[in-house]
Amino acid sequence: MADPNPKKEFSMEQRLLLAFVLMGVVIFASQYLMPKSPTPPTPTKKDVGQAQKQEAKAGTLGAPAAAPAEAPPMSTETTTVTKAEFPFLDTDLYRIQFANRGAVVLSWVLKNFKDNTGKPLDLVSAVNTTAIGVRPFSYDFKDQKPGVELSTALFAVEKGADGKSITFTYSDGKVTARKSFSFKDKSYLGEVKSEVVSNGALLSHGLVWRGGFGDPSVDKAYAAQLSLHQEANENYPTTLESSKAENGPIVNAGNYTFVGMEDAFFAALFLPKPGQTVEIKTFTDKLPWPAGSKDFLPFVGTGVGLAGKNEFKLYVGPKDLEILKATDPRIESVVDWGWFGWIARPLFAMLRWVHAHSFQNWGWAIVLVTVMINLALVPLKLSSMKSMKKMALLQPQIQAINDKYKGVGMNDPRANEKNTETMDLYKKNGVNPAGGCVPLLLQFPFFIGFYKVLSVATELRGAEWLWVTDLSRPETLALRVLPLLMLGSQIYLQKMTPTTGGDPAQQRMMMFMMPVMMAFLFWNASSGLVLYWLTGNVVGIVQQMFFNKLTPATGVTAAPIVAKKKK
Repeated sequence: MADPNPKKEFSMEQRLLLAFVLMGVVIFASQYLMPKSPTPPTPTKKDVGQAQKQEAKAGTLGAPAAAPAEAPPMSTETTTVTKAEFPFLDTDLYRIQFANRGAVVLSWVLKNFKDNTGKPLDLVSAVNTTAIGVRPFSYDFKDQKPGVELSTALFAVEKGADGKSITFTYSDGKVTARKSFSFKDKSYLGEVKSEVVSNGALLSHGLVWRGGFGDPSVDKAYAAQLSLHQEANENYPTTLESSKAENGPIVNAGNYTFVGMEDAFFAALFLPKPGQTVEIKTFTDKLPWPAGSKDFLPFVGTGVGLAGKNEFKLYVGPKDLEILKATDPRIESVVDWGWFGWIARPLFAMLRWVHAHSFQNWGWAIVLVTVMINLALVPLKLSSMKSMKKMALLQPQIQAINDKYKGVGMNDPRANEKNTETMDLYKKNGVNPAGGCVPLLLQFPFFIGFYKVLSVATELRGAEWLWVTDLSRPETLALRVLPLLMLGSQIYLQKMTPTTGGDPAQQRMMMFMMPVMMAFLFWNASSGLVLYWLTGNVVGIVQQMFFNKLTPATGVTAAPIVAKKKK
């Protein structure tokens, strides 16, 4: 049985940051802390967008579109329905199945996206919703409940003439309820309305989506699913993790731009009318994960509305920047670029441009962009390489300084003299002692940028490259080829790179330890991220060949400093 209150784990982004910091510390510190020994001589969707742009220009978010007609006024006449029905609504983007028992959604399939089995992706987890007995768009009453259990009541079904809208109606003479959905072709934006009247009075209620949302096949799907709401005056939404409501539902209310739920690549967003106050309730549903397991993990759920009469625009679809922007620029913020958004956004724009103007393949786009980044960094790498070569030639003089101050501890006043003398030597010869860390530091922002792009860009979800079936996930092969190629290329690149001196045994240990650490880190990373690093290694090997030939270490004061004997 899993811990009912699992501790919050570090995100992949935080782990990568920590790993790079530690590697940088190891590389830098090894130049000073490891004992020195004498050194031998050293020799980087057109139709959907157009349709939604026209919709946005027409003001679709501010007022109801002309297409689905208003549902008829609420009637107190009794409806008699004795048969369960399971109607479908089809657009060119959706296939949604409903049940008239409770007027709920059974499945919400996105026709243009596949799951890990190759089938059209269903955003509703049938296993989870069956386990908790709550289907998407079930009623959730705030204060007073009606005299009938609407979740088990049979509603009358009326489909629109265009086949893109559906209305569910229930009435027993005292309680009347209606729920309607309407959609259009070439658009992920629809409309949902609900109303409940009991004895002539409106009953405050919400519509819930429980048991998780989105693609259940992603790594730790339960952790990737969040509820969210964005304040009208904020640039980014506030999100709540699935585990936050373990002690009871969390309720937030305000003048929000949108509310709803999301996973890594998809979102269900309810957009209220401008100025309308809306309430969102966040639930935690403990469910077995994987299905059939004895481990119960927290999945997110939300309830939206909680008024007597609810009316929202409804976006259910990919977190694709072009589609989101065409729908309403305000909902672009649902794509979370993280701390390194300043590099991830332009990096994705570059990837998208290269993809559109080259091979029309995201894998090759990653390769080409990585090559471009490494070529742009050549001047800085060349400067770093010259510094490292000079530092290698200075090792005899550094050793002489160490011998001169042998036995001087860090707290000894003479330690400052030793540091001053060492830094003067570096300064005199134009050497940057941290030069060896520069290549690593140069790659770090782009590494995190690629990580974020592959984590949030729906366009790269399911993108294939050669034998790789999905660049946003690890390889499906039992023996993953890309991490092994990356390991080999990293070792070869380090063998080619000039060392700054030190114990040869320690140098050999570092030569293998760092690549193995990187391979371990990358083994479960997305294939696109490994491809980026592998390409960077290959480019680095080619560059190093030229650097080793074209950048002889010059301008170094070669005469060693002779240690004076103590009197």
